[in-house]
Amino acid sequence: MLTAFKQFLREVTTGDSGKVKFAEDDKRLAAAALLFHLIDVDGVIEESESQKLREILQAHYGLDDAETTELIKAAKQRDSEAVDLYGFTSVLKRTADESERLAIVEMMWEIVYADGHVHEFEDNTIWRVAELLGISTRDRMVLRQKVAKTAPESGESS
Repeated sequence: MLTAFKQFLREVTTGDSGKVKFAEDDKRLAAAALLFHLIDVDGVIEESESQKLREILQAHYGLDDAETTELIKAAKQRDSEAVDLYGFTSVLKRTADESERLAIVEMMWEIVYADGHVHEFEDNTIWRVAELLGISTRDRMVLRQKVAKTAPESGESS
């Protein structure tokens, strides 16, 4: 009932039919918001990180350019409204199996290593997200090492 009322208000005020491609409980949106949060957590959004985000989302979810742009825009908006990471990780815990959650942590490491170094805020964010997703420390570190081996300039700094 509340959802129908919100949709009605949206249609009346903006003409928007409310056909949202990425709903709030869409695991793609939750994952993209976590990834966007990660590229923004150190206060500097590098072009290499933005490009890697786009590549990862397109490849992992089979999106075209327009869909990817829409997903990133929605993820950025959701991240700016979020007070913590739990809202995103809870969606993923409910909708994604363990292999998908592991893939998300791997994608996070790929984003972090895209600019050639790991900032301490990025490392801490992945640790917190992995914990919330039920990913073990061992699995998180194995994924980190796997990605670090293939990273362009595999230097680490804090």
